Amino acid sequence: MIWVLVVLLAVAAVSYYLLIVTEGTYLGTRVVVLLYDWVAQKYDGMKKLRPVYESFFLGIPLAEALREVPSPRILDVATGTGRLPRTLYPELGDRGLIVGVDRSEKMIALAEKERASLGPGVFFLRADAQNLCFADASFDALTCLEALEFMTQPRQVLREMYRVLKPGGVALVSNRVGLDARFFPGRAAGRGRLEDLLREAGFEHITTRRWQVHYDLIWASKGTPEGVVASVFCLGDDARKDCAE
Repeated sequence: MIWVLVVLLAVAAVSYYLLIVTEGTYLGTRVVVLLYDWVAQKYDGMKKLRPVYESFFLGIPLAEALREVPSPRILDVATGTGRLPRTLYPELGDRGLIVGVDRSEKMIALAEKERASLGPGVFFLRADAQNLCFADASFDALTCLEALEFMTQPRQVLREMYRVLKPGGVALVSNRVGLDARFFPGRAAGRGRLEDLLREAGFEHITTRRWQVHYDLIWASKGTPEGVVASVFCLGDDARKDCAE
């Protein structure tokens, strides 16, 4: 009977790792999407997001980066329930276009319910991050938050993000860096790894800032940003050092 218990515990541990810790990424994209469909209704409650922090770390810096762009276009990859558009819209207003894409049908459905309160320039689409349905150089900025480590082909996703970003445009992505980052072999997680993948995809001016216990924020650009956009890369002591170099 002991060996039966050992087997059951092993199965439970592996299942927990594959379905909870790594959210299905090693079981394939379909499993990841299915899991997000299952938790969609509870997702925002689980995240316990605080609007003041979202605005300080995400909305305000992005809006400032785009201040001199007359009608900026922003793409949020793996938008989920529309976290980034909800944060950015109050800062940006109606002068731009914000598009959120996600593979989860139920996540997008929840984001759509909030769209009326965000204004006419916010849209949500069900789309594949590995094959973005947009022309080259379509967006002035793009974001991808708390999602890259769960994508089965991170290099392809970053190549697609680079492709649809305009020359001089900025990117803001999160990087899983907590102790659990070591549980994501072969994925875009861990300090230094995502930065290397961004450089490999062609991004420049890569600057890492501390954000949460489990995540850093990484700013990057496609080519050399100009004007106020460049100021985004000069926030904080580490960033000033990077800019000086």
